[in-house]
Amino acid sequence: MIEPLVLLAYIPAALALNLTPGADMMFCMGQGLRGGPRAAMAANAGIACGGMVHVLVAGLGLGALMAAHPGIFEAVRWLGVAYLLWLAVKSLRASGMPEVPRVSPGRAFREGLVVNLLNPKVILFVLAFIPQFVDPARPILPQFLLFGAVLSVGGLVVNGAVGLAAGGAAGRLMRSARFATVLGRVSAGIFGALALRLALMQRS
Repeated sequence: MIEPLVLLAYIPAALALNLTPGADMMFCMGQGLRGGPRAAMAANAGIACGGMVHVLVAGLGLGALMAAHPGIFEAVRWLGVAYLLWLAVKSLRASGMPEVPRVSPGRAFREGLVVNLLNPKVILFVLAFIPQFVDPARPILPQFLLFGAVLSVGGLVVNGAVGLAAGGAAGRLMRSARFATVLGRVSAGIFGALALRLALMQRS
């Protein structure tokens, strides 16, 4: 399906992208702080699943529709901004409670999935990056899915490490009510910063 040399060239390029700090890494860190290591890994899995949905859409050619129609892009982008702001408000409200409720793995997975799906920049990135390695003489969709899987696995490892580190630190300190209050505010700040980043990003 894919030439071995092409795959060998793609893997380090994908890993370099995974190692670049970005929204996914920040989100996993925030979920780790809110819910511990299990929530961090669940959010990480949700992000990876969302990424594969973007890859599937791009491989089917639907991503080009979003790239060509700014209205669709903008609608998805502002839905993403609204969702991240909602998460920020929830975290801020929780910071005022005597005990900050921990995020369950199931909820962390859903939030990671939705945040990724509502980030239209991801599908534009997929459309810009993966086709550089695709052989048009071979079936397109299987190549997209394999390249996307490599990118997702790298993200699972890198973002998972960040989320686990944040979750481990939070777990040791959660018994402190003062820390729990600060934790809610930090999480709200992370989600608010991600919303601002998505709101200000350029489509190109």
